[in-house]
Amino acid sequence: MAGYGRGEGFVSANSRLTIAAHALAWISLYQRQGHEVATSEQIAASANTNPVVIRRLLGELRKAGLVESRRGVGAGWSLARELESITLLDVYDAVESGPLFAMHRTTPDQGCVVGYGIRPAMQGIYGGIEETLRAELARVTMEDVLRDVLAVPR
Repeated sequence: MAGYGRGEGFVSANSRLTIAAHALAWISLYQRQGHEVATSEQIAASANTNPVVIRRLLGELRKAGLVESRRGVGAGWSLARELESITLLDVYDAVESGPLFAMHRTTPDQGCVVGYGIRPAMQGIYGGIEETLRAELARVTMEDVLRDVLAVPR
């Protein structure tokens, strides 16, 4: 995803999970206050980002079955599932693509001992890190996140 974080309307890869979690928590809280749907403009104002960024992330969350959209009069976004049933891993899988760590863009010099061995060595290390990350994300629900958000002293 090189260059993905550059340019208006784009979010750096490492903030996509956070902004997607922000959107889900915001929609849930808004719905708990009696509103049926939230607009991408409302969510964007809370996240202090462009509504286009929010719409793109919500589109990915919709494909994963985490949110629903309504068109026309009363258009907006709502949760497709309860927060208790959405883990951070669900959100991560919806908005992040590809491996957590990338290898070289070009094949290193295979005649060099380091060039030859670096990819297999790093892939093993990265695989373990990614397994740990996924297990941790699977442990935390969006309900946990919202509870922690609401517990932060103001």
